[in-house]
Amino acid sequence: MTGLLADVTAWGHALAAFMFALLVGWQSTVRNGGVRRMFLTLACAFTAIWCVGVAGFGAGSALPPVAKNFADLCWLAWILVLQPPARGDRRLPIIIGIYVLVVTLICAAITLRALPALFGGSPRIQEGLFLIGQALRVAIAAASLCLLHNFYTAAPPEARWRLGMPMLALAAMWICDFNLATVAYLTGEPPHILYAVRGPLLTLLAPLLVTVSRLSELDSMRPARAARFEMLSLAVMGFYLALILAIDKMLAISGNSWRLGQVTIILGFFVFAFALFPSERVRKRLKAGLARHLFQHRYDYRLEWRRFTETVGEPGEGAPGIGERLIKAIADIPNSPGGVLLVRGADGGLELSARFGWARLEAPLVAGSAEFAELIEHDGTLIELARVREDGTMPDAPALPEWMLAADSAWLIVPLIHFERLVGAVLLQAPLMPRLLDWEDHDLLRVAGRQVASYLAEARGQEALSDARRFDEFNRRFAFIMHDIKNLVSQLSLLARNAERHADNPEFRADMIDTLKGSVGKMNDLLARLSQHHRAQPDAPVPHSLPELAGELVRGRSDSHAIRIIAPVDVVATVDRGRFQQMLGHLVQNAVDAGGPDSPVEIVIGRRGTDAAIEVIDQGCGMSADFIRTRLFQPFASTKDDGFGIGAFEARSLVATMRGRIEVDSREGEGSRFTVVLPMVSGAAS
Repeated sequence: MTGLLADVTAWGHALAAFMFALLVGWQSTVRNGGVRRMFLTLACAFTAIWCVGVAGFGAGSALPPVAKNFADLCWLAWILVLQPPARGDRRLPIIIGIYVLVVTLICAAITLRALPALFGGSPRIQEGLFLIGQALRVAIAAASLCLLHNFYTAAPPEARWRLGMPMLALAAMWICDFNLATVAYLTGEPPHILYAVRGPLLTLLAPLLVTVSRLSELDSMRPARAARFEMLSLAVMGFYLALILAIDKMLAISGNSWRLGQVTIILGFFVFAFALFPSERVRKRLKAGLARHLFQHRYDYRLEWRRFTETVGEPGEGAPGIGERLIKAIADIPNSPGGVLLVRGADGGLELSARFGWARLEAPLVAGSAEFAELIEHDGTLIELARVREDGTMPDAPALPEWMLAADSAWLIVPLIHFERLVGAVLLQAPLMPRLLDWEDHDLLRVAGRQVASYLAEARGQEALSDARRFDEFNRRFAFIMHDIKNLVSQLSLLARNAERHADNPEFRADMIDTLKGSVGKMNDLLARLSQHHRAQPDAPVPHSLPELAGELVRGRSDSHAIRIIAPVDVVATVDRGRFQQMLGHLVQNAVDAGGPDSPVEIVIGRRGTDAAIEVIDQGCGMSADFIRTRLFQPFASTKDDGFGIGAFEARSLVATMRGRIEVDSREGEGSRFTVVLPMVSGAAS
């Protein structure tokens, strides 16, 4: 058995030496790479020398361990020049410390190889040196694996696919060294069976290093922003040491004839079988759990969130609609070229709402049934259509719309959940380079879907609020119209009653015709104001004589109610004729209603400095100070039982458009005085 193991060890390491020698020859033909390529070539050369030494002189000779130590130094130097820690990297002191420790251990191991020749006559010293050497090998392998692990986890996500194979080869080589040195230290003798396995393993690992040609683009690679120092490799190795120590003690107590090296091989094959043969669900759950809790994330969430918010809130007149922006914000995460937005309809189903970059998709307007929407809402997870097509027996397959399954480019359904209610879904187009989605993709897309759902719900709420505001504006204008119609009806009713008594009077007939014309004009203005798309355009303000405008207003009212105009001097102001008469009409009508049929109303027009003052005075019921302060100019607030509460509110609004103000003086039971102050025409005050 010993002879067979020796042959396997020799030939295995010889073949490995040949493979690494080929790598050295190949690297010598490459021109680019600089220092990085030099360290890689030296590492492969010392690895080949180490394997030649084991094949030619045996693993216990002095040459192989020394060559192995130099090979480790070169491999670690190659890793360091691939990704030097940045000056601001928080990991820098720890990494430098570990490198110093490894170099110290390697120098100690090289020195230790010369000591057995000095103490050749002492078996106890020879045994002690052997154990110290194996302990150094355990420490060197552990530190190398720790540095390798942190190098890979700190690399940017876009660089890891190129680092995978070379890092796997180095990790397997150092794991083999770690395991071999651990067994040798615990048993006190070289594990020949592990030496026999190591040669063929190195032969298989050498081709993995061929992919180092992909690393030519990584000269300027810098650590990822989220890089941190990982202790996972040290924790795993510590657990493994404890396990091997426990197994060694159990074998010693039981007197079992099995060698610890054989046990380690069995453990290795057990781990290998567990990784390959269990069900896909078990492996996926195990992989997701380890990746979620122990390894670095694929996405830089700060950058993803910033890109997401910039896409959704893209400013400018030429920016796409909110639906297209929401689709793009989700599609950018898995690098999908396009998608469609489906929103929940009144019947509970999904309707096509928006499309981004997917012109060839033939999607119906009614994109999904209510049953399909309920399925997405209840499940709340992403639906990968490729897997549904492969396995038609999946629970969600029957409810999926046929047009989605028929479209080969339809790839992924992202539900939009807002407060546990489905508001819609985004159907993404398959990316140019399809890939499998892992737990991190699902988590990030679910969170993005909820954020998009909140934006969509807010947009719907804003639309509903806008509609409500338009209806409110229409109702407000209609309330004003009703108030003006009431005034016109009152005026025409008085005209009709007076016509029975004065129909034969020519002056009355002429006045009646003017009043009817004015009423028709006011009604047309009311209709224009009621229309949402044809609003009445006010006349351009021009200088007007305020006593004349007031006289035109009260001409049709004087026969039914005592209205007196007092204007000692002519007052001219720049006003809109229609607005002024409408404003004054509101105040006069309120005065008439407040005073009763036998109470006179006075309109006093004069000057107040450089302003014009129009006073409307009645002797009615008056108003309290609290009503004037809190309710007078509020719409729908009135002291009259049948009043609309619109006249004073609209009068103040009209005065404000003419750059004036209204002052009120009133006492309950004594009447009211409304004073309108307007700026006069320049020079009219003199």
